[in-house]
Amino acid sequence: MYNFAIICRAVGVRRPGPRHRVGRGPRPHDLRHRFVVKTLVRWYREGRDVDRELPKLSTYIGHTHVADTYWYIEAVPELLRLATQRAVRRAKRAS
Repeated sequence: MYNFAIICRAVGVRRPGPRHRVGRGPRPHDLRHRFVVKTLVRWYREGRDVDRELPKLSTYIGHTHVADTYWYIEAVPELLRLATQRAVRRAKRAS
């Protein structure tokens, strides 16, 4: 974590903070979160079967349970909206 912070400072992503030598800025977890969210948004927009694809993404990022990856859908408003729209379309087709 410290080395990541040093690199971020060196490339100008982090500014020095008054109490933090390496400053505040992105963390490795932030990059992982962005990767997952961007991937899920892309899949929804492409019309992919996210339920089928999610176990692959879950494994790739190291989650033991797919349910841990579903959290991202609830945490990001755009993903929640896209998932809801897909569920509504499926329900209309089924009725």
